[in-house]
Amino acid sequence: MAANEPGQPALTTPFTGSGGAPQWSSNLPTPRTALAIGAHPDDVEFGCGATLAKWAAAGCVVHHLILTDGSKGTWDPNADTTALAATRQSEQRDAALRLSGNNCGEVIFLEQIDGELESSLALRGQVARVIRTAQPEVILGHDPWKRYRLHPDHRHAGLLACDAVVAARDPHFFREHALPAHRPHTLLLWEADAPDHFEDITGFVDIKLHALEAHASQFESTMKATSHDQLRAFRARITDRLAGLGESNGVSAAEIFKRITDL
Repeated sequence: MAANEPGQPALTTPFTGSGGAPQWSSNLPTPRTALAIGAHPDDVEFGCGATLAKWAAAGCVVHHLILTDGSKGTWDPNADTTALAATRQSEQRDAALRLSGNNCGEVIFLEQIDGELESSLALRGQVARVIRTAQPEVILGHDPWKRYRLHPDHRHAGLLACDAVVAARDPHFFREHALPAHRPHTLLLWEADAPDHFEDITGFVDIKLHALEAHASQFESTMKATSHDQLRAFRARITDRLAGLGESNGVSAAEIFKRITDL
């Protein structure tokens, strides 16, 4: 998998602890609420869509927080970027419903300009406010420390998620929120170079694909799927990758993450 391809990586070298033995955890108990934080519409579905679908099917309320407007997500130099941003919001709402059904929570957009996201103090406060309001037990987001990640929005989105966890948990950060502090119990980061946790997503790959295909505006630029044959090839790539991650962990299909619990 190229460093700049979105979502779940192909696992090539198992992550090992200091003793040399693999140190993997698996299958969190289904949280009551989860918050997935993505840089753009479609990032959440690429990064953790099947995991969210599994949890929603078991009763978890799943919230989405999308940080940018996705207005640069096209190769067409003459595209109406305002219209594209509106389309991408609609696609994201549809994708969230496809993933979570009746357990779809809020889909929140911060509407920062695509490609211009910054991990600023002001935006950290906005993300922390969402965390304090939604009170998720688990937060999922981009790993900001992925090596050679070129897209600045992915890096900044990951930093915002991590920094906002700290801000949301501590009562003296952003006291103007007038909201109680909230401490999630787990942070899962996708696109990680050093993954150490997997979720068995057997039976939920098709839901992930169905949600990804809600993002029709991205078929050309991200999915390379402008024909039926190319769309079938895209589905096969995703399915095969998740099966490979599952095989490495003794299940039929898996999504993998860096797990942080010392929050």
